[in-house]
Amino acid sequence: MQPFSPGIQPDSRIRAFIDEGAIRLARPAAEGQIQPASLDLRLGEKAYRVRASFLPGPGQTVAQRLASLALHEIDLTRGAVLETGCVYVAELMEGLALPKGLRAAANPKSSTGRLDVFTRVITDRAREFDLVEEGYEGPLFIEISPRTFPVLVRSGSRLSQIRFRAGEIRLDDRALGELHERETLVSSATPSFQSGVAVSVDLAGFDGGLVGYRGKHHTDVIDVDRPGAYRVADFWEPIAAESSRSLILDPDQFYILASKEAVHVPPDYAAEMTPFDALVGEFRVHYAGFFDPGFGHSGAGGQGARAVLEVRSRDVPFIIEDGQIVGRLVYEKMAARPEALYGADLKSNYQGQALKLSKHFHD
Repeated sequence: MQPFSPGIQPDSRIRAFIDEGAIRLARPAAEGQIQPASLDLRLGEKAYRVRASFLPGPGQTVAQRLASLALHEIDLTRGAVLETGCVYVAELMEGLALPKGLRAAANPKSSTGRLDVFTRVITDRAREFDLVEEGYEGPLFIEISPRTFPVLVRSGSRLSQIRFRAGEIRLDDRALGELHERETLVSSATPSFQSGVAVSVDLAGFDGGLVGYRGKHHTDVIDVDRPGAYRVADFWEPIAAESSRSLILDPDQFYILASKEAVHVPPDYAAEMTPFDALVGEFRVHYAGFFDPGFGHSGAGGQGARAVLEVRSRDVPFIIEDGQIVGRLVYEKMAARPEALYGADLKSNYQGQALKLSKHFHD
């Protein structure tokens, strides 16, 4: 295997990992599967309805745990509906044989998070979800739990993505401040740097006074592989701006909101939204944490792009105010600039976005 540089590994290196066997594919890579700084993960042929979420723990494989926890097996080659409130574990077409010094982390894709489908990647002997230790050799599985809408998936559907990193390459607050001076990471006049760049919520309203959407319950099924197929009104309730510029988040409700700041990820960096920060309130923000190099970059047609926030309150109603900090973006160096930037060279659904639902909906 050729040496790899410290940093988030770019698209060219991901292709090399496939050729060198560090990434193992059950089928050849699909068009668009390799992203600027990540690899989309595809569902395999089988899924299992399980009694509860689990981690295998040291000394056990996912298959061994499924033998005792699976309620029934599902054939994904024919397509299958995954119901809300249920937990499923599916095989993935991708496996890994990571060399020393290379580790990986997974996150739901943007469209998955915006459908309120909770996903986590699991490895054999894992003690944590979504993290793959250096030297891991084995299969990958994905836990899937739809929260608001039932979804139709099939073998080849892409719900999650994985990043590969080498070394300690996260920018500290001083380095973030210096990068912001050069590149303007967020459009705030007074940016906050504290374990990342602070991102706040916009409740003043966008065009037409809209501040967000609340997911409806008891809806039709959404086919995750059918973009533009569903009417917004059948699945979402629009939320209008209030004179108080505040919003009460109800428990067990799902909201799509947007950041007040425009966000910028320069081409030589990648970013990730921290999913939950107990310091900013009793709610979770942003299932889909990866922001690719070039997101919001003027040279890639993305100037002014907001971060869309997938928000769930936890156990109690919680009031959020316009401009309140709801999460933080952490930035990491790329090992090399990607060959294709988000928005410039790819069919990127969310470049230049403001308040935007997933690609599955139309007006």
